[in-house]
Amino acid sequence: MNVAQRSCPLCQPDRETLLWQGPQARVVLIKDSPYAGYCRVIWQAHVAEMTDLSVGERRQLMDIVFAVEAALRRALLPTKINLASLGNQVAHLHWHVIPRHADDATFPDAIWAAPRREQPPRALDLGALRQAMAAAIGAIHQAS
Repeated sequence: MNVAQRSCPLCQPDRETLLWQGPQARVVLIKDSPYAGYCRVIWQAHVAEMTDLSVGERRQLMDIVFAVEAALRRALLPTKINLASLGNQVAHLHWHVIPRHADDATFPDAIWAAPRREQPPRALDLGALRQAMAAAIGAIHQAS
């Protein structure tokens, strides 16, 4: 393990709430977010950009991102799903999958925008979310 990997929080996961894991990627729940169901899809290998992956790996990663979106839509019935791959603070390839509701604090703006209203609390059934995730990701593996 090189210096970058030893200092990378995504290479050294600590206290993650794991929703699904495969050999190439894992899906974790961002528990400290006010956006219930906010997930991160993390590529296991320490690479920074999508073009660091082969074409097949890119497809595999995006299939997982889209399966997570489908699972969140099914489990949480959000108004919209936001997908983002920023990686400016942590240069380890990952995607944010964020369920948005019309009454969330910043909707329709980005989650980092100034709040328009108070954030309503939302219950999250972790078991149901894990089931939806496993079914959605399982479906892409059966289709390929």
